[in-house]
Amino acid sequence: MNQPHAAAIEDQFTRQAEDFARSPSLHNDAVLALMVEAAQPGAGEESLDVACGPGTVVAAFAPHVRRAVGLDATAAMLDQARALAARLNLANVEWHRGDIYALPFADASHDIVTCRFAFHHLELPEAAFAEMVRVCRPGGRVILCDGVSSDDPAKAEAFNRMERHRDPSTVAFRTLRMLRQYFTTARLPAPRAQFFQVPTERDGLVARAFPANDDRALLRQMIDESVDGDRMGMNARRVGDTVQLSYPSVILTSRKP
Repeated sequence: MNQPHAAAIEDQFTRQAEDFARSPSLHNDAVLALMVEAAQPGAGEESLDVACGPGTVVAAFAPHVRRAVGLDATAAMLDQARALAARLNLANVEWHRGDIYALPFADASHDIVTCRFAFHHLELPEAAFAEMVRVCRPGGRVILCDGVSSDDPAKAEAFNRMERHRDPSTVAFRTLRMLRQYFTTARLPAPRAQFFQVPTERDGLVARAFPANDDRALLRQMIDESVDGDRMGMNARRVGDTVQLSYPSVILTSRKP
């Protein structure tokens, strides 16, 4: 990871840590349940969530596995994860600070390897995915969850332009085809897909953001202008005095041969 981008991630996620941990739209039980269901965890297994953020995926897996491990690059996020584990009295969790491109784990060391809502921050997603596959045991499950951009290039560009302004650590949300390609490149079977939406609302999204140059007015304008023709592919629509929109998202699951 290049140093300017690493610094942007550290800055954004240090500032976002507390709000991110409390966000019901990003950490709702229904989506967490979908990931656990996709993994089909066993009581004797070990799970790993990379770019684990405030630990909600790890906490969701903990009751179903022998040990649940989380790794993140940002100390403030891991502080939130440890606080969550303490609140839930989770005794079988473990936290690591580390690099998603060089996971500090042996080959074939985990039965389930997940990553949720992080790949759009990565400059080298294929390399990160290869690391996830490396540390997964044969017969284990690799699960990638992220938002997806539209297949319409103009809508995808508008969406990513807004997201890079809203959060300068964003590189790009990829299309579903591109996310599936990571599995093909890693020689995994074609993944099973489960789709869902992450709803949000303009004013809340703007208030929680740390946009480029602290320019919230431009962020608000981008969202407002996207309503006409759904220019970002986010089903943006006016509701009263605000704009409702949603992030199309997917959970992709494959079993390592």
